[in-house]
Amino acid sequence: MSYELIAGVDLGSNSFRLQIGRVVGNRIHPLETLKETVRLGSGLTREKLLDHASQQRAIEALRRFGERLRGFDPETVRAVSTDAMRVARNARMVIVQAEAALGFPIEVIGGREEARLIFIGAANALPAASHRRLVVDVGGGSTEFIIGEGTEPLLMESLFMGGISYRQRFFPEGRVDKKRIYAAEVSAAREVEAIAVDYQRFGWQEAVGTSGSAQEIATILELNDLNPDGGSGISRQGLAKLRQLLVRAGSAEALNLKGMRGDRLTILPGAIAIMSAVFSELAIEQMTYSDGALPLGVLYDLLGRFEHHDTRDETVVQFRSRYQVDKAQVMRVERTAVALLGQMIKLDSPKHENDVHFLRWAVSLHEIGVSVAHAEFHKHGAYILGHADMPGFSKRDQARLALLVLGQRGKLQKLAAMPAGDPNWRLVLCLRLAVLLHRARDEQPLPDLAVRESPVGFQLDVPSGWPDANPMTAAALADETLLWRRVGIKLRIRKMPGEPAAQLDLLQKSSAAARDLDAGEAQDIPVNG
Repeated sequence: MSYELIAGVDLGSNSFRLQIGRVVGNRIHPLETLKETVRLGSGLTREKLLDHASQQRAIEALRRFGERLRGFDPETVRAVSTDAMRVARNARMVIVQAEAALGFPIEVIGGREEARLIFIGAANALPAASHRRLVVDVGGGSTEFIIGEGTEPLLMESLFMGGISYRQRFFPEGRVDKKRIYAAEVSAAREVEAIAVDYQRFGWQEAVGTSGSAQEIATILELNDLNPDGGSGISRQGLAKLRQLLVRAGSAEALNLKGMRGDRLTILPGAIAIMSAVFSELAIEQMTYSDGALPLGVLYDLLGRFEHHDTRDETVVQFRSRYQVDKAQVMRVERTAVALLGQMIKLDSPKHENDVHFLRWAVSLHEIGVSVAHAEFHKHGAYILGHADMPGFSKRDQARLALLVLGQRGKLQKLAAMPAGDPNWRLVLCLRLAVLLHRARDEQPLPDLAVRESPVGFQLDVPSGWPDANPMTAAALADETLLWRRVGIKLRIRKMPGEPAAQLDLLQKSSAAARDLDAGEAQDIPVNG
């Protein structure tokens, strides 16, 4: 499937950006960029709640973006939210309203995923180079550091410091003096110090700044000849001169220099302090600027999915290898789970494409918890998937994967918060049945099975003689019907149509385990997201 126009939306802590690009071959030609200064991070209260005013600014901006995106197919738009939504305790409620205003889903991404996308955007906007680049993005709420080669990020980190958060901590009234800016620089230096040794050991040949803060600092230095010999970008000497001028002026508003932008004056002191600490701790002398950042990275990542180069597939393969998952068992379970799903939905339908992907990923990773402990491995696996850094996956994606892996066995009450009719119930059923049917972990072929949805749940048809020939599996299926019944979903196990005595009385064959189901199960590990 190919599209001519695609769009990326970046809900940053200071600004929201919409970038629309035209796909030409394997390149994206930016067509239009819209920016709204929302200052979402400024609306975070001490209790880490987004206040009403910031919510309203966000909704109004997204309504305007939504109007521009009318007519775009859902597959052609990807919206991501960063630090402010990551830390806000009421983010879920705000996201619901934000999605309604925009008209498209919004993903809250982790810091390292943000870093990965930033590097992809920066690298694609710069001339091709074989050497390693260090990309630094000083945002409103966080600062990302990435070292990579070509368009491939190799080392990524996100630190909790940004222009807005430093404004609130060190320059609350906008006043700047030596004591305040020194305190801000020391705080930033401590953050950077934690990664400095690893980054310097890894090495780079070119430092690159991205996004609004780097652009503004570079513009001010260039327009006011603060760089030595009239150079471009950000130099250590130029940055030091700008810092001195800021302290002398006493505030960003009083700093009378060319290139000063009114919408960024409030975060400029914090950005200068953070950038000064970055230059000092990483021993940077010169930094170039790239106008490609998170929105462009989102577009290229989206393009990769169209071309079947989905980063999420690569991440799943890496996790499967890291946790030494049994590949043969994954193949068995996947074959059966997907076959069962294919009897309830059209696997090649765009409507269900995402469900098929998530079932395959969940199967691939369903046993990663065994690396922690075999007992309750599904809970360990769910915890890993809910909390690990997984390139390409949003927080919502990870929560969905964790839910499926958690639901592969045991009681279903832990999933009871899912509403009836949620497509995840269908995926959970396919995964649970496939895992159950392949408990022997051998190549013994399964009989022909038929599964379908009913108004009250699901029905599984099995050959008439198969339960008697496989009493342990029959008992496990009996247990399964009881587990589904306890969450209000009926799972019927029946003989194949046309066989005598249509309903199998599997409940009478239930094992002792079925009678002990109410004895209780260890408390579930909470899954974040």
